[in-house]
Amino acid sequence: MNQVVVVTGASGGIGRAVARAFGAREARVALLARGEEGLDAAAGDVTREGGTALAIPTDVADFAQVEAAAERAEKELGPIDVWVNVAFTSVFAPFSEIEPDEFRRVTEVSYLGYVHGTMAALRRMKPRDRGTIVQVGSALAYRGIPLQSAYCGAKHAIQGFNESLRCELLHEGSHVRTTMVQMPAVNTPQFSWVRSKLPHQAQPVPPIYQPEVAARAVLHAADHPRRREYWVGGSTAGTLLANAVAPGILDRYLAKTGYQSQQTDADKPAGQPENLWAPADRSRDYGAHGRFDRKSTPRSFQLWASTHHGLLAAGGSALAATALAVWRRARS
Repeated sequence: MNQVVVVTGASGGIGRAVARAFGAREARVALLARGEEGLDAAAGDVTREGGTALAIPTDVADFAQVEAAAERAEKELGPIDVWVNVAFTSVFAPFSEIEPDEFRRVTEVSYLGYVHGTMAALRRMKPRDRGTIVQVGSALAYRGIPLQSAYCGAKHAIQGFNESLRCELLHEGSHVRTTMVQMPAVNTPQFSWVRSKLPHQAQPVPPIYQPEVAARAVLHAADHPRRREYWVGGSTAGTLLANAVAPGILDRYLAKTGYQSQQTDADKPAGQPENLWAPADRSRDYGAHGRFDRKSTPRSFQLWASTHHGLLAAGGSALAATALAVWRRARS
């Protein structure tokens, strides 16, 4: 498959795993991120998997840089088929401890970065009337949790923005597609480099999934973009369903558990790097995985279910037909 793919936030975490997975398809992958060491290592991953890599140092908060990266990607790799928005940053802290410039920076990267990437992609895809944009979201696009107000605000904003865009594309009869993948807690390096004001080491809220699970979901969404969104992980499905039915109860539950569940028992490491203003992987490669490999699972039944609706429906119909036949025979 000779697709041309752009992945933002490609130097680490989900973006790194997505870039590697597209490389395994022999795609031509433009990797956008700020950290040069991480970018170079990600490009090496893509090449080893059989793909073609183009590393472009880019701060997605700056639209001019994103537009220039898109122009270079098309010039050197060809017309962009798939654009995947992943890049983000955050601050782990109670809202009252976040400074205005910190909140603004998170919003510029984690929300406007998606807007900028989508704008650059649409400028090229709409005239050709083809292409797919995948927004990597989170269960936190629907359900806010304590200590992550800036991140949750950005994910909620992406959700609303993407829904508006999807309606407009449908109205226009465009063949450009946009879809969103809502992720669970994932074992990525963010917990080692996101600015944290917590007393203990930050961690994902269990259950934790490996980034390769997220990558498989992104590739499936890119291949099947007519679905408006995909849910990854049973925890995502459970959280979104609970929030739809009893959001007030969930508020109180998270108020009691949300602080402890997002921290380990270990103290926050002294001198932990931060990527809010400058890349943490400028001179060190962190890879796709974080520090929670032993707590993380490499599979998700819910992802399988989300990507096999037709098979599940057919199986359910067959089971119902069999049960009805047995019931009728029993009555007779």
